[in-house]
Amino acid sequence: MMLARAIHFDESDQRVYHSPARTGEWCISGGFEFSNWTDGDLTGKPRQAFANGWLGLETFGRVSCVAVTRVEPAEVETLTQALARHFVEIYGAPSPEAARPVAEEEIAQMLEICADHAPNTILTVMRELTDAGVREQYRFIAPTDAALDQFAVHGDTDG
Repeated sequence: MMLARAIHFDESDQRVYHSPARTGEWCISGGFEFSNWTDGDLTGKPRQAFANGWLGLETFGRVSCVAVTRVEPAEVETLTQALARHFVEIYGAPSPEAARPVAEEEIAQMLEICADHAPNTILTVMRELTDAGVREQYRFIAPTDAALDQFAVHGDTDG
């Protein structure tokens, strides 16, 4: 199974998100957070989280880019339990048991998004509000093999 982990290419996520995700934590789309939003909610840092943020499953912070990587079934189970608890604590679900099917569905959606991609594929998300609700689009940037000459400098050290 493949899932996505938060990655950072620079420090920009620290500035653009109210609560940035930690590098390496497992992530899902997290679009459910915006299900009741209107144009009036789309200002400042919340707008950036809405427009381009993946949701980390440990900090519940946001990150702009994630990378596809292998995940073990036991990790998926732990993530499902954590997300179900989050639904209880933040969204008022009556119990983790009642929230579990929704947590499973959210994680299954991310597993499906990642399933057909090679490890280290970079994913980005773009969201917009429509009359029908939140619309998400995903962009995939495939990993490329780097040639040795991209990293090694050849030359004469005596000259």
